[in-house]
Amino acid sequence: MSSTAIVWFRRDLRLHDHPSLHRALHEHDRVVPVFVLDPALLHGRYRSGPRTAFMLGCLGELDAALRERGSGLVVREGTPAAELATLARECAAGAVLWASDAGPYARARDAAVTGALRAAGVEPVPQPGNFVADIGRIRTAGGKPYTVYSPFRRAWEQAERRVVHRAPAGLPALPSGLRKGSLPSLDALGLADDVPEPVCPPGEAAAREEAGRWLDGDLERYGRRHDTLQGGTSTLSPAVRWGLLSVRELEERARRHTGDGPREFLAQLCWRDFYAHVLLHHPDDVRCEHQERYRGLQWGGTEEMLEAWQQGRTGYPAVDAGMRQLSRTGWMHNRARLIAGSFLTKDLHRDWREGELWFARKLLDGEPLQNNGNWQWVASVGVDPAPYFQRLFNPTLQARKFDPDGAYIRAWVPELRAVPTERIHEPWTMTPAEQEAAGCRIGDDYPAPIVDHAHERRVAIERYREAAA
Repeated sequence: MSSTAIVWFRRDLRLHDHPSLHRALHEHDRVVPVFVLDPALLHGRYRSGPRTAFMLGCLGELDAALRERGSGLVVREGTPAAELATLARECAAGAVLWASDAGPYARARDAAVTGALRAAGVEPVPQPGNFVADIGRIRTAGGKPYTVYSPFRRAWEQAERRVVHRAPAGLPALPSGLRKGSLPSLDALGLADDVPEPVCPPGEAAAREEAGRWLDGDLERYGRRHDTLQGGTSTLSPAVRWGLLSVRELEERARRHTGDGPREFLAQLCWRDFYAHVLLHHPDDVRCEHQERYRGLQWGGTEEMLEAWQQGRTGYPAVDAGMRQLSRTGWMHNRARLIAGSFLTKDLHRDWREGELWFARKLLDGEPLQNNGNWQWVASVGVDPAPYFQRLFNPTLQARKFDPDGAYIRAWVPELRAVPTERIHEPWTMTPAEQEAAGCRIGDDYPAPIVDHAHERRVAIERYREAAA
């Protein structure tokens, strides 16, 4: 007697190394791939027009890849628990498989789906697939979850790894008469895409091509270049966030290389698993500071300062370059994220959650697990044990170190392109004659600094000291 399984795609929009798809094909005669457009995600706290536009592009590419193999992507819109139970009835499916996740909403949603499927007599089958290792099983010697990266990294290195699967050459056809559904337009979802130049194209094929170039080329230099603001990183994070690439496969391929570059790249994959591990075991972190002593931290600044930060008009070139890169491409260099994040929380004294929400709105790679972990890190309120005063980044010194010739600044802040290199990091120090020669009048063409870093650093130290006391 033939059996049917549903494979519920979420943020694993690929066919290569897809454990749920592999198992479904191995254990069932027919497989129905589905994606459920969840209104709680599309219009919830972390809603994003640019990221949804990228997701729709990825789903279109996934549907095409499935059709090439004889199948197709079924699309439903609504509450996943109800939609999956209904679809299971329509195609007489005995099981639904999906890749388990770690965020609070994902876990609550999956619990609701599990309950609805069991009530309908359908087997729920969560699988691995979103992380390098099984983040739920990694524990200290005392059986507790980790809250410090370094010991987690040591345990992570020793953790068991699953097998990497190839993409299927062919797939069984969808059941005859099944309503396939179609992908809506962004307008139909009531969202707008305000990122004009996305950092990368959507879809698995483009992601795998770029990953191949990266692994066989720039990976070798990653160790010495990953903090360099102009270039140096893989820009694979949107593909990783949407599961166009399997992080387990990326790890396996990176380990075939030796040297500082592969080691540093593997460390970034470990950080990704670490932040997921933290939020899995500390779900309140999604709204609260991990360190309870800082939950009374007094945030301040003005709305005008927040708006200047969002627009890249703070008067600090490295901060503004990063924020403008974000608005134009939906992506920002990691070092620039740290500089911009520190400036918002330590110089402008704005709540880190405001930065987290802005990044969630703009980033194509935005997701609660990583966005939350990184913002708590840079705000010195998360799991990182380093004292707060080690995270008071001086935006000018950071720029001099990681963009010494000003190439990154000139790429994203065109008003400063003609500013001499010796002035590019502090353009407000230009004389009137130098401003005239550069075609950049401070206060008119480009803003003067909206705060004084040295002063705000002292204010931040006092604020953190008071909160901790």
